[in-house]
Amino acid sequence: MSLSDAEGLLACPRCGEALLLADGAAACSTGHSFDVARQGYLNLLGGPQPHHADTPAMVAARGRVLASGAFDGVADAVARALVGCRLLLEVGAGTGWYLGRALGAFPEATGIALDISTAAAKQAARVPRVAAIVADVWRPLPLLPASVEAVLCVFAPRNGAEFRRVLAASGRLVVVTPNPGHLATVRGRYGLLDIDPTKDERLAATLTGFVETTQVRVTSHTEAGADLVRDVIGMGPNAFHAQVVAAPSLLEVDVTVRTFRAEPSA
Repeated sequence: MSLSDAEGLLACPRCGEALLLADGAAACSTGHSFDVARQGYLNLLGGPQPHHADTPAMVAARGRVLASGAFDGVADAVARALVGCRLLLEVGAGTGWYLGRALGAFPEATGIALDISTAAAKQAARVPRVAAIVADVWRPLPLLPASVEAVLCVFAPRNGAEFRRVLAASGRLVVVTPNPGHLATVRGRYGLLDIDPTKDERLAATLTGFVETTQVRVTSHTEAGADLVRDVIGMGPNAFHAQVVAAPSLLEVDVTVRTFRAEPSA
């Protein structure tokens, strides 16, 4: 999916009307207009990105970690959870790697990668059959109601009300969350941000109106060199808090892939 293919799905972040694309810009019928970046992504943020948005260095580090194969098992589980879905939205998509892996398994499917980082969107715009959008998941998502068949959320913020609004009636939500053992050795050795012990309760609270249908745990272990460990630390929020001299370490991947459906509205 290119940006032009997303026409008919996108909504103006200011008024909610449909966005039409022409001459390197997207505009709604009320006159709000947004330029398409030369790298191919559409910025619908409506202002500067926040300080916590991924930086180019963080995006590059994530790209190297994902290319290492350490998270291939997670990507495979996500793809299996999305079988049968032809139009996908990934929120907090970063470079669009998980979305791209899922699309690679289903040649007829297309997707939208939404992230608050312009550095990430530049990379996501390169993924085949993906339209890259810069937007904030905590605001109304810039999509029309019931416009996608699946929403994918991998280690990303969850706006349950908006997920329900943009999902088609028979659509599904796939959420990936870390378990306590995820990257435990690196987190413990370098004093990195811990995993919230109440994450399951918070997940349920944010997804009111959804019913869980399947749950799959994915685990793996990788012996990582110092460079890869440094990238694991530098690819996420820990990059804002930790400056370390890394050493080789065990990388534990321990996540749960959950699939939900929306309950019918009353």
